[in-house]
Amino acid sequence: MEQPLFIGSEIYRGSSYGAKHPLSIPRVPTVIDLCRAMGWFAPRQYRSSPRAKPRALELFHTAEYIRALQRAEREGGVNSATRDRHQLGTFSNPIYPEMFRRPATAAGGSMLAADLLSRGGVVYNPGGGTHHGFPDHASGFCYLNDPVLAIKVLLRQGLSRIAYVDIDAHHCDGVAAAFAGEPRVLMISTHEADRWPFTGKFEDDAGGNAINLPLPRGTGDDGFALVRDDLILPAVQAMRPEAIVLQCGADAVAEDPLARLELSNNAHWALLAALMPMAPRLLVLGGGGYNPWTVGRLWAGVWATLNGYEIPDRLPEVAEAVLAGLTWSRRSRGPMPSQLCTTLRDAPRPGLVSEALRRQVAELAARRRVWA
Repeated sequence: MEQPLFIGSEIYRGSSYGAKHPLSIPRVPTVIDLCRAMGWFAPRQYRSSPRAKPRALELFHTAEYIRALQRAEREGGVNSATRDRHQLGTFSNPIYPEMFRRPATAAGGSMLAADLLSRGGVVYNPGGGTHHGFPDHASGFCYLNDPVLAIKVLLRQGLSRIAYVDIDAHHCDGVAAAFAGEPRVLMISTHEADRWPFTGKFEDDAGGNAINLPLPRGTGDDGFALVRDDLILPAVQAMRPEAIVLQCGADAVAEDPLARLELSNNAHWALLAALMPMAPRLLVLGGGGYNPWTVGRLWAGVWATLNGYEIPDRLPEVAEAVLAGLTWSRRSRGPMPSQLCTTLRDAPRPGLVSEALRRQVAELAARRRVWA
């Protein structure tokens, strides 16, 4: 593969978890439309995502659960036993028309990406990153767990050193459970402290192969830069990974309604740029993010970063029109900056760096020297 590949699908366009759900917003379609408006797709860079077949999903999920998910989509509902057993038909994981086809498409995209990476390269699947899914039940808006499926495909290829880095505001509990104690996978997760699902404690090393760093509420760019430079990058470099999987959740930025971190999108792009030369295979996934403007801008900037495209100070009119056409029934934290419709890049948000965060980073860095 000579240039990065983007995996998308039209199934995300018009598909929604329901009007009152945080995922009522367009996300992947906004990224696709922004990248097209910017002229950021070269010929053959965009690939349509396949839908994973039920048998392929059994690489991680149970056959019983897959059948229940398909049946719920087909019948438009579940009985109480299925709701209790598989957590389908809840507020977090509602019944909606594409509830099997859409996550199966995200999973198919991530599994295809892993296959394409067998010979090296870079693949971006913004529809992926559903890191809360468990083998036999949905959780946290995630019906399937595409990061786990992708990593399992990479392991099946014979790779023995895979770094999974997750910077979503919510801990990647499904991925952590799947690979606890797996020496071939180093899992690094930064997430907001005392935030659902309340896993990923500082002390939890998941059997010796995980770094969990809960970030204090209000952590900004400077705090994240400390974590990046003193913890994430040295740990990844010491492992010498054959592949990196980055879950690039967009809910850690200041305007997101479901978290209380204060990053700018520059923090995500800077980490991505630093990780890119550290392995011959790189898979970048989406994840959380519940403000349509901040998600679309951040994930479009991920594609620009992967390709080395310059992000302009002011978007051309055709790209501004994509952002101006978005609507949202929820509210951001605080006033919505006007530049959310005219730019991709946020203004820096340095923030304060607490002594507690400095101590935790130093302690975790000392623990991880065993990877050297």
